[in-house]
Amino acid sequence: MSVPNGPNDTQDGGKNLPGRSRKRFPGISSRAYEHPADRSALVALRKLSGFDTVFKALSGLLPERSLRLLFLSDSVRVSDEQFAHLNAMLRDACYILDLEKVPAMYVTQDPQPNAMCIGMDEPLIVVTTGLVELLDEEEMRAVVGHEVGHALSGHSVYRTILLFLTNLALRVAWIPLGNLAILAIVTALREWFRKSELSADRAGLLVGQDVQASMRGLMKIAGGNHLHEMNVDAFLKQADEFEAAGDLRDSVLKILNVLPRSHPFTTVRAAELRKWAASRDYQRLMDGHYPRREQDKDTSVYDSFKESATHYADTVKSSKDPLMGLIRDISNGAGDIGGKLRDRFTGSGSTNGASGPEDSAPSSGPQPEPS
Repeated sequence: MSVPNGPNDTQDGGKNLPGRSRKRFPGISSRAYEHPADRSALVALRKLSGFDTVFKALSGLLPERSLRLLFLSDSVRVSDEQFAHLNAMLRDACYILDLEKVPAMYVTQDPQPNAMCIGMDEPLIVVTTGLVELLDEEEMRAVVGHEVGHALSGHSVYRTILLFLTNLALRVAWIPLGNLAILAIVTALREWFRKSELSADRAGLLVGQDVQASMRGLMKIAGGNHLHEMNVDAFLKQADEFEAAGDLRDSVLKILNVLPRSHPFTTVRAAELRKWAASRDYQRLMDGHYPRREQDKDTSVYDSFKESATHYADTVKSSKDPLMGLIRDISNGAGDIGGKLRDRFTGSGSTNGASGPEDSAPSSGPQPEPS
């Protein structure tokens, strides 16, 4: 399926597309919206000669063909005849991000709100009925843009590898060293993939161009379809409280809670998207100043990693998390490290920028994965 020539060039005459005008980004490189940690990894991978070829050669070992047949046989393929409003959103998202080939898209019966983009040779987008029923049109548009962003970045290739390695880890669990090696790779891939989700959230905003709709969608994924009972500003305050709350024990619990997840926590995603939407980088992008795909081959791996390192350094400097505060103290040459550790673990004494009540409850256990 090819991309339409314009936002109204669809078989239904554009009736399902929004009336408001939205910007298009011809020739945009995925580097324009990728999170620095995601971008540095992808630039390095793209520079490895034959890397994608080797990965795609593994497709015979992966369950991709089986998955495609499964969705074709037991889900509903989005088209002009089925879920036409989703098909219009998909084509429009590809038009805005200038993705030449429109990925196949399926709706699968599952009450859990979710979406994914997988595939080695060709991206495949899947959304659940739970998600379709949960979100309104503009919220769903951001999700479709999110998945198209995955496709444009090439995330679907590495997501497929992650699924394969996760299944492999379960199969070789009885081999101690083999299991540990696979789990180490899976853990590293999950950390990268969490950052790739932040990238795709940005792509969703570029497609929907409605910050409030993106925020509402994330809030609904966290709390369900009770919009009259929820408030976006209050939801974002939860992210601030989550970052700053507690002492070092809570910091450790946050890390342990997120390790098995392929997605960041929903409030964290909302806060990160709000920060990016308010940034100068986003404004410049909306004004038409962004890197082009034709320049990707000339991108410096060193510069990309340097930008990623700078981002993490800035995160440590600005974070209110107790652990990040301790790292700042150590890097600044704090004298009484033992005393600092004691204060941070007990929540007593000065927290040097970390805030939150001493008796703040630790983060709850892992939650269902959002889309």
